[in-house]
Amino acid sequence: MITKDRMRADIAKILHMDAGDVQDDDNLPDLGLDSLRLMKLVLGWEEAGLKADFGLFAEHGTLGEWWQAIEAQQAG
Repeated sequence: MITKDRMRADIAKILHMDAGDVQDDDNLPDLGLDSLRLMKLVLGWEEAGLKADFGLFAEHGTLGEWWQAIEAQQAG
């Protein structure tokens, strides 16, 4: 199961940042998250059991938005 903290840590790692520096409302493309890095993250999360469409991540630009959409998807 993927957690928000795991996602935050993975984002930070791929951007060469500390996890504490990635906030829920940070615009991830502004921090350097391009489509190739995003694809790599999503593939890793899918391997860990996350069931989410790549479009969800491409459509939203913050960890908070991603997590909100994932929670809604899991609940529904």
